[in-house]
Amino acid sequence: MIALALLALALMVADAQWRPALEPVRQGLSLALYPFQRAVLLPRDLVRSVNDWLNAAALVRSENELLQRQRIELAQISTHAAQLAAENAQLRRLLGVGDRPAGRGAVVVQVMYEPLSVYNRRLVFDKGASSGIAPGMPVIDEGGVVGQIVRTTPMTAEAALLTDEGVSIPVQSLRNGLRLIAFGGKSPGKVEVRYLSADDDITEGDVLVTSGLGGFFPAGLPVARIERVERDTESGFASAVGEPLSHPERYRHFLVLLDGEAEPRAEGLATEGAP
Repeated sequence: MIALALLALALMVADAQWRPALEPVRQGLSLALYPFQRAVLLPRDLVRSVNDWLNAAALVRSENELLQRQRIELAQISTHAAQLAAENAQLRRLLGVGDRPAGRGAVVVQVMYEPLSVYNRRLVFDKGASSGIAPGMPVIDEGGVVGQIVRTTPMTAEAALLTDEGVSIPVQSLRNGLRLIAFGGKSPGKVEVRYLSADDDITEGDVLVTSGLGGFFPAGLPVARIERVERDTESGFASAVGEPLSHPERYRHFLVLLDGEAEPRAEGLATEGAP
């Protein structure tokens, strides 16, 4: 170590004294040592290259994920906008239907959920007695009668659909004025007209509307279109099966028609003729 230290000291003194003369020697030594320098630095350069490649791959992957997420979000926004446009159009049509029954208020309701039952077809709405809704009030969409309110709480209301077996509505044929009673059908999604005489004038394609009898349903609301008539000549009676003109499975918003004397008690109630 002492010898090496003395040699290093001598080289430093010689370099300081004879720098111009030793410059060619220094250049030659640098050229000779360059391959060894590159060999020593090769692992570092390799690690840097691998890291750069990995970083670039991660950056490309993250950008692809970001673009994919943005594409999905844009698709969701587009779908949501289309859904809102469809709901707005349906609400405009719905409010147009609400102008038909003169002297009655109406409140727009939204479906919260549909109770699961094999015996009943019901919908639960997001407004109840605090909005002026009471049992017996009709529920409609732009197609016609959807059902009837059967139970209320201060904040919710439950409606039995037109096709529920527990619902019966006084109707009449739009073609000839024949008064009938429409019941929820035993077949899913159908209504039935029972207790007909075999010679009653009812045929396929007849449109049934509410007759206004009974007080709950105003006259003239579309109910169903007759699909088939079954006549029993032996018993002298007949029955008919109809397809409802409303579509509760398609929409989330409906109108509940209030009694004519009901006063608006909550935001969302609108009475025909009000300023």
